Amino acid sequence: MFSHISSRLRLSVATAAALGAAVALAAPAQAVESTTPEPSGASVTRTATVAAPAAWAAGTRAYLVITAPGDTTAVRTAIANNGGTVFASYDAIGVIVAHSTSSGFASTMRTVSGVQQVGATRTSDVPADAYNPALPANPAQSTTTLTESNRWDMTQIKADQAWAVTTGSASVKVGILDTGVDDQHQDIAPNFNAADSVSCAYGKADTRAGAWRDVGTHGTHVAGTVAAAKNGKGVIGVAPGVKISSVRIAEPTSSLFFAENTICGFMWSGDHGFKVTNNSYYTDPWAFNCPDNVDQAAIIEGVKRAQAYAESKGSLQVAAAGNSNYDLANKTTDSESPNDSTPVTRTITNACIDIPTELPGVVTVAAQGNGGAKASYSNFGNGVIDIAAPGGDGTSGVYSTLPGGKYGSKSGTSMASPHVAGVAALMVSVNPALTPADLRARLATQANDTACPSDSRCTGTTANNGFFGEGQTDALKAVGGTTPPPGKFFENLTDVTVGDNTTVESPITVSGVTGNAPATLKVGVDIKHTYIGDLKVDLVAPDGTVYTLHNRTGSGTDNIAQTYTVNASAEVANGVWKLRVNDNAAQDTGRIDAWNLTF
Repeated sequence: MFSHISSRLRLSVATAAALGAAVALAAPAQAVESTTPEPSGASVTRTATVAAPAAWAAGTRAYLVITAPGDTTAVRTAIANNGGTVFASYDAIGVIVAHSTSSGFASTMRTVSGVQQVGATRTSDVPADAYNPALPANPAQSTTTLTESNRWDMTQIKADQAWAVTTGSASVKVGILDTGVDDQHQDIAPNFNAADSVSCAYGKADTRAGAWRDVGTHGTHVAGTVAAAKNGKGVIGVAPGVKISSVRIAEPTSSLFFAENTICGFMWSGDHGFKVTNNSYYTDPWAFNCPDNVDQAAIIEGVKRAQAYAESKGSLQVAAAGNSNYDLANKTTDSESPNDSTPVTRTITNACIDIPTELPGVVTVAAQGNGGAKASYSNFGNGVIDIAAPGGDGTSGVYSTLPGGKYGSKSGTSMASPHVAGVAALMVSVNPALTPADLRARLATQANDTACPSDSRCTGTTANNGFFGEGQTDALKAVGGTTPPPGKFFENLTDVTVGDNTTVESPITVSGVTGNAPATLKVGVDIKHTYIGDLKVDLVAPDGTVYTLHNRTGSGTDNIAQTYTVNASAEVANGVWKLRVNDNAAQDTGRIDAWNLTF
């Protein structure tokens, strides 16, 4: 069934275990969402927010009180008259977040005229922090020597080719609804939009500077995949020219995403003009919310109204499918909920839904590994999955930003979803008039059909099936580009031994190419070597200019099999090019198996 590390956030496995939190969108318990750090003016619709009581009381629980959209004055008064307080009120959708210490509060409020539904959003107390939230830490920043290169996930969806058409418009705002974002990170700061960033933890907007910062690492990693700057260092996001805002909906300590937090996030997104939001989590404490349960029915209705509101303001929601290798089209049991107290095993049906990923209008994203196969952990389901994208699997994670100026790899549908959010941001950059409905339709038609493997769980057609939906997202097709014809290709297949603490070179003689090398010279590298953190790998041009491809990153990972893109436009193409490999430590050895150049 749903593992927390799968359906939720989709945080690191270690963090999830420590917190007991459902971290969805990173995959189950092996190396999923493991982290390998690199060393070194939209008009605002009135949202009535009511100040919380001055003092927190033990036993405080949170509730959604649902009424007709518009003037909620009468219902808010009834809340106060029946042992509750109004924590926040979203009048435009008729949803009120109420707190009460009374065990009979919900049942009493359900009898009040004008009240349509009431539901507890938790099976645990509201933390005292809700009444005086602490600001997340602002981590010290380290600088990186890592230079940008084309990673497998970006080349797999042709994002590197799409950048020739557009890198995204700075007028396009993407909301990262997650654990927060490190806005000071060297690869995020150039594209960060602080004015529209906020914390929605506990269900009420906290606009203090820094309230949006990361209480984990997950949101910063997701943000980098969407829009890490194309600035010559670190990594490049799918849409490196758009603006990103952090809407922190995870609560500190638990890293849980309760319904009121998600509602606040969607309302904020609609009111602040986000064209796209990424949602790599599920709404706690229920992996699935069932309409025959009065509490969960209110959660479904409240979050559904908020998502519809955001869409009505022009915002497309993209969400991760979850990491439990679970068939969302054939639900039977849930043994992970409620995850804020004591989980129980319960029988469920397809009427029970994963929120927000199964809400109407939300684009549901499954994960693929390096090469395009279904990631082992990815949830699936014919008629539920809309599209697929790289999420990592096995030894190939998605490499992106981490707080403090760092970088690392994570795997999960959490990592797949921001690829699609980035592609949607590129699409609306090219055509700002596209509506959420337009974006959904174009994401579907421009995805590359991906057939089912020999796996009986995958049902449907090549054009649309339970593992991949409409297929793998394609950034180049999405922005109207075409694949350029291949350039001249040169390769050296001779093995060159790489010993301990040695430097070796492998040459390729290039001839018959007119003029200079391109700004997108492709350098394919196949090095068999244990512990690649020992290695520095350079491309040496005929005039001796050195272009660093890999500089002692990857720690204990084995082998380098990657195609790098080098701006070699200042170099004469013809001549002897060399791949130089420097081993900087003892014990681990290997060889240059092959390498190539494509002009």
